[in-house]
Formats: sequence, structure tokens, C-alpha cells
Amino acid sequence: MEHSEVLKPLKTWSHLAGRRRKPSEYEVVSTNLIFNLANPEAPFELDSNIDTAQWFKRYRNASALTHPDWGAFRDPDETIYRTYNLLQDGQETYVYGLMDQFSARGHDALLAHPWTESLARLYTPARFLFHALQMGAGYLAHISPASTIVNCAVFQMADSFRWVTHTAYRTKELSYTFKDLGFGRDERQHWEQDPAWQGWRRLIEQALVAWDWGESFVALNLVVRPAVEEAVLRGLGQAGRNNGDTLLGLLTDAQLADAQRQHRWAVKLVAMALEQETNRAVIAGWLDKWVPMADEAIEAYCAALPDVPGAGVEASAATRNFRRTIGF
Repeated sequence: MEHSEVLKPLKTWSHLAGRRRKPSEYEVVSTNLIFNLANPEAPFELDSNIDTAQWFKRYRNASALTHPDWGAFRDPDETIYRTYNLLQDGQETYVYGLMDQFSARGHDALLAHPWTESLARLYTPARFLFHALQMGAGYLAHISPASTIVNCAVFQMADSFRWVTHTAYRTKELSYTFKDLGFGRDERQHWEQDPAWQGWRRLIEQALVAWDWGESFVALNLVVRPAVEEAVLRGLGQAGRNNGDTLLGLLTDAQLADAQRQHRWAVKLVAMALEQETNRAVIAGWLDKWVPMADEAIEAYCAALPDVPGAGVEASAATRNFRRTIGF
């Protein structure tokens, strides 16, 4: 009687078993995790004509941004759930330590009234913008063609949620000291009607319906986020410092530290995309579509910032310098 061959047990996941070295923790928990990539014609192992399957076939599988192996992408920081929590636990301790110390010193009571009016108009409504950034990253996590890209988008989503939380916390604090300025009450009205915010609304609301995963990535990570970082974080933070609001400057600095990590993985993904010659024209076309809207948003918002002359010009230049570093 023939004996069937006894298979030698694998020491790790099969897709990592062929390597000569032991897989890293990042590789074990981050790679090859999307089950619905196995069958491109029926991503969810059901009727290929159901709406969900059609969506992924159209906006992920048939994206204009192509590569033979998106699964080869690796986050340059190799961030995983465990290390993200370690990193951001320290960051959150720092941020809330700042707010506690400035609160104990009576920081808000020392702010000049014209500046607090600017905070009510230009700072606390930003939670709507940050939440939209969170939603954009959430969609990118849902539709991306590799789990290593998904992970980066998920952590980006978490960063944006933390920005929402910080802004909401400061909104409540400011409402205790300045009861007549509408903190915690009028932010939606500012977001929907103030001219300073309408460019951002147009930009982010249209970016949220860029369904192609490649266009979603380009719009969000190469255009929207850099614009927000330079105008709403850096520009507003400088306005705060110029008006005695050191706390706001330090809070926006902390958010910009998150942004640097997000830049690193976006740059790496663009470099990978450019391995395919056709992708350069695709990305350039999307940039031509989105950059003018971002410039308009920057100009309108920065024009409203007090005591930061030239903020709009500097912010737009900084976003262009960022894209220049990635070849655009």
C-alpha cells in the first residue's frame, strides 16, 4: 500500500516561507491579508455582478493606476497596530500634558479678544475638515489593492481622528472662558457659510467621491493633506504664536509630526507606482485636476489668518515643493 507523502510543517505563512530569513513582525501581521484579491472577477466569492463586486472590480481592479504586484509595497516605518499604539500613546500623553499645563496657568483668559474671535472662526470649525480627512483615509483603507497600503491608510485615519478629538477638547475648553463667541455652537455655521472655509469644503467633499482608489490616494495624500498641513496647521499655528497663543502652535506642531509619517509612506507608494511608465501621466492628470482647487482653498483660508502676511503664498509653495520631491 502506498503511503501518501508527509508534508513538512511550515514555520511561517506560506507566502513568506520561501525567504531565507525569518519574517519580521511587520511582514507577518501586515502582508497578503486581503482575501478578495484572489479572484479578480468575483472579489467576494459570490455572484460577480453584485453591487459590491462591481464596485471593487471597477474602482480597484480596473484603476488607471496599475502595478503587477501592489502587494510588494512596504511601509517605510513598518508601523503595525502594536507600535502605532506605543508611538501615539506617548504623543497623546504629550498633547494632553500640554493642555493640562496651559489650563493650569490660565492660558485662555490671557488671550486677546480679537484672537479668540479668530479661533471661533478659523480653528474650532476645523474638526469638520479633520473628520473629512478621516473619512477619506477610511475609504482608501477599504478600497486599496494591498493590505500593506490598507494599514497605512488605517493609521492615517486614526491620526485624523485624534486631530478631531484634540480640536473638540479645545473647543469645549474655550467655551468655558468665552461664553459669548459660540464655541461648541457655531462651528457648523462657520464651516458651511464662512468664505474662509468654502474652498476646503469644495476640495474635500469632491475628494471624498473620487472612487478610483488611485485617484483617491493622489487627491488625498498628494494634494488635500499637504494643503491642510501647510495652511490650516502650519499657517494657523504661526498665527497663534503671533497672537500669544503658544498652546495652539504647539498643538499644530504635534499634528505636523503625524503628517511626516504619512508623507513617508505616500512618497514610497508614488515611487513604486512610477516603476510603471504609464502611471506618470495618470498621476499628473489627477494632479492637474485637484491642485487648482487646493490652491483656491489655501488662498481663501490664509487670507483670513491674522498677522501672517504671505501665508497663502508660502503654503502653496510648500505643497509644490513636496510634490516636486516625488517627481511632479
